[in-house]
Amino acid sequence: METTRIVLVSDNHGDSECLNYLKQTYSDYDLFVHCGDSEMDPEQMNGFICVKGNNDFLYYNAVPDHQVLHVRGHTIYVCHGHMDFLSYFHYETMVQRAKAHGADIIFFGHVHTYDDEVIDGVRLLNPGSIRHNRDGSRASYMLVEISEDEISVTKKEYGKVSQPGFLEKLIQKLLGG
Repeated sequence: METTRIVLVSDNHGDSECLNYLKQTYSDYDLFVHCGDSEMDPEQMNGFICVKGNNDFLYYNAVPDHQVLHVRGHTIYVCHGHMDFLSYFHYETMVQRAKAHGADIIFFGHVHTYDDEVIDGVRLLNPGSIRHNRDGSRASYMLVEISEDEISVTKKEYGKVSQPGFLEKLIQKLLGG
């Protein structure tokens, strides 16, 4: 059975070391997908399929809002997610947008928490943040294997613990956290 292996990552917020680690560690994987908030020059993201996040304002016009991938009979809607939330963890708008593209899988980021769930027949996969997760869990990314018959997901913790940057700390304070 033919399988496509994907490294799925999001929200590294300028940390290039973690992306280099992924490319070296998983050099035999087929695709590297980044769900936004890289805060890096698009040239530094060479080898990654990327979408822009709400913090990617320096290169905002150089990266698309979303991408649609076709992998082993599946359609994947890739987005950051910040444009689709009514509030955190209410994903109905994002699911509707993905379905409009014929997608049965969504890769997204933004909330800095790992997620793997199905809503209205669409599988939502969020690798969490490879920099730091907001739920107290370790920084994470995801390995996804897709065949025509199966989608396999493995949550991986990133070994280096990173502290929130200035902008993230400010946002947390403004939100009362």
